[in-house]
Amino acid sequence: MENVWVLAAVWVGLALIATLVAIWFRISTALSEIVVGTVAQLVIGALFVHAELGGKTSWISFLAGTGAIVLTFLAGAELDPQIFRTKWKEATVVGLVGFFGPFLGCTAVARYILHWSGRSSWLAGVALSTTSVAVVYAVMLELGFNVTDFGKAVLAACFINDLGTVIALGMIFSPFTIKTLIFVVVSVVVFTVLPFLTPRFFKKYGGRVSELEAKYLLFLLFAMGGLAVWSGSEAVLPAYIIGMVLAGSVGKDHILIRRLRTLTFGLLTPFYFIRAGSFVSVPALIAAPLVFVALFFAKMLSKVIPLYPTVKAFDYKKEEGLYFTLMMSTGLTFGTISALFGLNHGVITQTQYSYLVATVIGSAVVPTMIANAWFMPRHLLAPKAKEKSTLPQPASENANKEGA
Repeated sequence: MENVWVLAAVWVGLALIATLVAIWFRISTALSEIVVGTVAQLVIGALFVHAELGGKTSWISFLAGTGAIVLTFLAGAELDPQIFRTKWKEATVVGLVGFFGPFLGCTAVARYILHWSGRSSWLAGVALSTTSVAVVYAVMLELGFNVTDFGKAVLAACFINDLGTVIALGMIFSPFTIKTLIFVVVSVVVFTVLPFLTPRFFKKYGGRVSELEAKYLLFLLFAMGGLAVWSGSEAVLPAYIIGMVLAGSVGKDHILIRRLRTLTFGLLTPFYFIRAGSFVSVPALIAAPLVFVALFFAKMLSKVIPLYPTVKAFDYKKEEGLYFTLMMSTGLTFGTISALFGLNHGVITQTQYSYLVATVIGSAVVPTMIANAWFMPRHLLAPKAKEKSTLPQPASENANKEGA
């Protein structure tokens, strides 16, 4: 499709359909966008031979990548520094258990049951060890858990989990080089300076119609993301840490956060989630469905079995523990990034990539739907948030919530 405006209309139209589906079925918009992306690609492929939704188009890839980066930044900015300091032990233990369980379990299944090569098996373990900050944060925000201590603890544990994934990907497949050292040194300097520089810079030059604050943050995210990619890492990792170190200043500026959410959820993240869904090769799954089933259950079981007792050890009730566990069992951002890294570097084949991405997306949809349908701890929400999570809303009110 060469007409860029027609293609843009198709993608935004799919985002609109996904939002309506989310309203009708009372599910997360992020999940409905993933499913709509998968179905749209399947329908287009069935109706038009060799036709695609355009997920690999450069400008769509850019918007999707920007959506992942800014969404990850917002997730980091939602982490209350005080909560993180008081719950660092819980976040670290739960995050590490959430990483090592599927990392080792899925590697073993890929190697000894599916008979993949050693490097392919390790890549599968890395890709399926993740949790999804993007999905979890989107769900926490839509339901109102992002302002609770419970939701902030879940996001903190997600960060530790994905940090383990990024480190494993780098240590196994990207040898430590001078570029890595430069990235680490620059990152330490930037992360140390930002909490002192940013509030003073905003106080002196901010508050103008030109939206200087948004430009400043986007510059930081793009610059550090570019440095991360240059060093062999991933752009979303520094975005999350930048959000965390600025949580005490930017995170408390509710007007700025609201404007960023409007940009992110209104334009950017639909491209990210729909694009992720469009990469699932349904014909490949139909040809050998047992491979997908094996990988999916390997991830779910190796996540849930060690995570649930670990979460319960920190005095969560049954409903809270199950919801926490299921949220930690999701996967998307770093999972698809790891799978794409393996494909681009010849570690896995296109077919293996399809299985991994399908498993990652399945893990974003299934546990989240189960958690929200049967185990949502509504007693932790404020009365207004409880009402929003259980009752249908007028379109205008829902639009305000999505943009918030």
